[in-house]
Amino acid sequence: MEDSKVAAKIKILSECIKIQKGHVENARKAMLDAQESANEGDDTTEEKLYNSYREEMQNKRDMFARQFDVAMDDLNQLNQIVTSKEYHKAEFGSVVVTDGGTYFISTSLGQVKVEGKTIFAISALAPVFKAFEGKKKGEKFSFRDKTHTIEEIY
Repeated sequence: MEDSKVAAKIKILSECIKIQKGHVENARKAMLDAQESANEGDDTTEEKLYNSYREEMQNKRDMFARQFDVAMDDLNQLNQIVTSKEYHKAEFGSVVVTDGGTYFISTSLGQVKVEGKTIFAISALAPVFKAFEGKKKGEKFSFRDKTHTIEEIY
């Protein structure tokens, strides 16, 4: 693969990892804050054990813990992408340039700005990816009643 394409993919991946690390850290902090709130004023009375506020905070902690787990799974997926691999079809880890936008098949992060360009970081479960999954450069696909052409894959 050309050095310029490898460099571009490294920049895209680096930005996605940076964003995802932020998601991980935010979920971690929220989880810890909820746990701290649940523990505030903790005593051993039975009344305190069944306190609805404490239970609510523990439920929030559990919710943030699940978000943290998902964010970590997504970060691990990003870390598995090999930037030097040559891609010939639209698949996980590829950058797909179409006449309707540029997509990085990785995790669902939405719009990512890299050197002034907008890249759509999408998961392999995204409907738009399903429309062009497995397609190669020059092939067409339809999405939302529009036909698009794949201009490049790397």
